[in-house]
Amino acid sequence: MFVEYLSGGEMVIRCLAEEGIESIFGYPGGAVLHIYDALFRQNRVRHILVRHEQAAVHMADGYARATGRPGVALATSGPGATNTITGIATAYMDSIPMVIISGQVPTAAIGEDAFQECDTVGITRPCVKHNFLVRDIKDLADTMRRAFYIARTGRPGPVLVDIPKDITLTPGKYTPPKGEISMRSYAPVVKGHQGQIKKAIQMLLTAERPMIYSGGGVILSDASQELRDFVQLVGAPCTNTLMGLGAYPASNRQFVGMPGMHGTYEANMAMQHCDVLVAVGARFDDRVI
Repeated sequence: MFVEYLSGGEMVIRCLAEEGIESIFGYPGGAVLHIYDALFRQNRVRHILVRHEQAAVHMADGYARATGRPGVALATSGPGATNTITGIATAYMDSIPMVIISGQVPTAAIGEDAFQECDTVGITRPCVKHNFLVRDIKDLADTMRRAFYIARTGRPGPVLVDIPKDITLTPGKYTPPKGEISMRSYAPVVKGHQGQIKKAIQMLLTAERPMIYSGGGVILSDASQELRDFVQLVGAPCTNTLMGLGAYPASNRQFVGMPGMHGTYEANMAMQHCDVLVAVGARFDDRVI
């Protein structure tokens, strides 16, 4: 049986290729130089150089919105990682699938106030769907696959993988992916509860002023046709958030425009005075509700 050994940097690039990633956006730094070496020695994954790490994350965000595939950004440790926070928070609020790979100081130096060290996992925890700190080369490939799985399944979102410099240099046994990923602690709900659905239908049937409020989740899940059928069936007015514009045809007589401070009078009044509100793929933003 052939056993393949790769450095951590090569393993990262191999995992990106396996996930179908064609382009990543990044800015070099000392803690990720071994990943850049691996990037230079292959031609399956294209690197797009930016001038600031915040731009890398925003570009990965735009790539994900345009293609429907997870965007990938690469940044070094310390200031490189902290520069990504605004873009990560944007992707988190808008449920955009993204994987951010950040370099970290060598494992032995973590917690020692090393040069360009920061607690990237702690800093990003409030604005990521999940994050990982890789402490063993044996866990690297599996962690990368889990990161992409979490980023794109359920409600999508950004996932950060923090990789110490020594892990990207260390050679390790590479194990190819084995079927579907299963995580006991992560099981997104993808099927509605029949009892709750029946209660919702009963509320709709007895409503005098029902309203349908849809957002970007409809577009992310490619459910525009289902939304259209539902609105026509219920006969209620429909509004789209800014992220959800286009999910329902603006020319339709049941569409009342966008809600919020830059929205239409009709949409805002309908939102405020309805007796049953059905939210589909939208968060309850304070500018809307």
